[in-house]
Amino acid sequence: MSRVALVTGGSRGIGLGIARKLAEEGIALAINGVRDEDSASTALDELRSLGVRVAYLQGNIAVKEDRESILDGLKSKFGKIDILVNNAGVAPRTRNDLFDISEEDYDHLMDINQKGTFFLTQIIAKWMADLKTEKPEAELSIVNITSISATVASKIRASYCMSKASLSMFSKVLAVKMAEFGIPVYEIQPGVIETDMIEKVRETYHQGVKNGMTLEPRMGMPEDIGKVVAALVRGDLPYSTGQVLTVDGGMTIARM
Repeated sequence: MSRVALVTGGSRGIGLGIARKLAEEGIALAINGVRDEDSASTALDELRSLGVRVAYLQGNIAVKEDRESILDGLKSKFGKIDILVNNAGVAPRTRNDLFDISEEDYDHLMDINQKGTFFLTQIIAKWMADLKTEKPEAELSIVNITSISATVASKIRASYCMSKASLSMFSKVLAVKMAEFGIPVYEIQPGVIETDMIEKVRETYHQGVKNGMTLEPRMGMPEDIGKVVAALVRGDLPYSTGQVLTVDGGMTIARM
């Protein structure tokens, strides 16, 4: 049986770009999203056209029962998991100054970006550890998609930056834990990527690129992140567990 990857938030944006590249590697896909399956059908059909098995596991990772349903779906549809890609996340509902962020908006973002990712990973990583113990030769790995916002502060996206910084430390702690089982963990920090998440500020970012915000004179694409994930799960970066890969076109390089 081919390897199996769970990609959270995998039916759109960066997640779909990752799923495409994993499908091209012949990896079967469990795609998680909050939309119903009919709404995600176009993306799912595209992935199936690449010749791999694709299952859709609907659920909100912020909800405990949904996380358990995702795990149950993996077990019933595939019987195993080889790759976990933690990609699901949300942007702030509104970009408010630090002094104006409401508790409701803070909780909504943190419940998905931080808490949901942590506890979904907890239950799946336990299963992955068991699978690796039963089959030591299996090539298992975990990839966390965070953001350059883990290190770059923004006063109008404080909770988002905090959530990504938290996940960055989680990646390190997870790498330490999963090393006990020979399962590598990686973190990818994308820069500004062309997705619907930046819809409200797309023109601002395009202008920034024109003005030299990035060293490579273009916006990033979901497939850019997908290629890096594919390289990681192929094992192209051996002896590198816990490492952070920044995929931002040179945006965060300090310059004079």
